[in-house]
Amino acid sequence: MASSLTCAGVVWAFVSFLCAAASCVGFFMPYWLLGSQLEKSVSFGTFRRCSYPVRDESRQTTVMVEQCGRYASFQAIPSAEWRICTVVTGLGCGLLLLVALTALMGCCVSELISRTVGRVAGGIQFLGG
Repeated sequence: MASSLTCAGVVWAFVSFLCAAASCVGFFMPYWLLGSQLEKSVSFGTFRRCSYPVRDESRQTTVMVEQCGRYASFQAIPSAEWRICTVVTGLGCGLLLLVALTALMGCCVSELISRTVGRVAGGIQFLGG
């Protein structure tokens, strides 16, 4: 197995992949904010929520839906700030995965990653983070 990375580069590739995976898992999980509402435990993230209130028109009351799910549309995300956070965090996770997978390929393919490519990838990781 030929590699274009030094020992430090191999460590960087594997740590980058683990960090990218952790970022993506954190992005998709709805546990960014935890609390309670109507005596029920609730949580939500940028585009997912668990245990959320819904208006029951037949009984004219608010009931809690005790399940997790994503928002029905991008516009259903509660605020413009959360929409921006969803887009920025999603793009960051995408960049981190791109760099990490490229670095892992550099472990197997010779002359794939040069010193300049490594520096650019580090800059992209900084932006993605």
